[in-house]
Amino acid sequence: MATASCSSVNYLRVQLGLPGQEDLPQAIQSLTLVNRSADSRFVNYDADTLQQLFYRKAFRLDTVLYDLTATDTLIRALGDLLFESGRYDIVIPENRFLTHKRNSFFSEEMPWNEVESLCNTFNTDAVLSLDHFKTSLSTTHRPETLYDNVDGRFFRAYSAMITIQYEALFRIYDPEKKQIINRTFLRDTLYWEEADLSNRALFSRLTPVKSAMVESAIAIALEYADKISTTWTDGTRKFFSSGAPGFDEANYYARNHEWEKALDLWLSFAENTTSKGLRSKAEYNIALAYEMSGDIDEAIRWGIKSYESQYRPITVEYLKILNKRKQQFDKLIKDE
Repeated sequence: MATASCSSVNYLRVQLGLPGQEDLPQAIQSLTLVNRSADSRFVNYDADTLQQLFYRKAFRLDTVLYDLTATDTLIRALGDLLFESGRYDIVIPENRFLTHKRNSFFSEEMPWNEVESLCNTFNTDAVLSLDHFKTSLSTTHRPETLYDNVDGRFFRAYSAMITIQYEALFRIYDPEKKQIINRTFLRDTLYWEEADLSNRALFSRLTPVKSAMVESAIAIALEYADKISTTWTDGTRKFFSSGAPGFDEANYYARNHEWEKALDLWLSFAENTTSKGLRSKAEYNIALAYEMSGDIDEAIRWGIKSYESQYRPITVEYLKILNKRKQQFDKLIKDE
């Protein structure tokens, strides 16, 4: 975060968070991630051995593969993404592959005593379980005869494609409410394709089958993380950096993202000053601190207080920004 000075107003570069469309209740701040998708069908395929299997089939094969590396990569990548979003604390147990019963398609719901045991053991609010993972994979390879208009001759080229259709089912178990608070089924298709004048050059560039399966798992993690965690964009905010000696310490905390400490100082200043102008500046900064903490409603309330203490165009501008953000938040809630 950088600042640029302009009179008593500083420009602050900040990251603005927007909750995912399926953001969990605020009471859920920590998750234990487990894998209940893997069973006896899953194999940790050796990358070279798997590639040779497809070569022996002339790279023309349509099959379902259950790969342990891919399903575990999904859990580990998802954990990293959720933690990096700043929305959740994450625990991935060393023994994260759990035994489970299956119906015809998916793992049956986790028993609540098991959910409670996991949350108590790892001190988390809920369990996020991958309860189904499937990759349907097909490969194609074909030669083509092409004509070169410049040289006036025909030549041979080769193309190959890997297609993976994936399926994944996530359930999030809340032990306190004994409810599944999120149930998400994802399905999509990914493609890898290359072409060249020789098969050797072609397959030196085409993503190996094992790598494609791992990449598909990461794609699932990215898609699901976007749904339930905060996404961040860069933005700029103005704030009052001067007006009284007490602002200096608060400004230091604001520049270092320590919003709670800055908020406490600005609240104290707004309560104790007798100057309407200085109170208005403090109230404006309080609104910013609440916005940065994710409380848009409270940010708007303090923005209005600042406006009422003393009119400033900067406050009107900021209230418009806050109202636009509130509309985005409300739309997400409405669409859930």
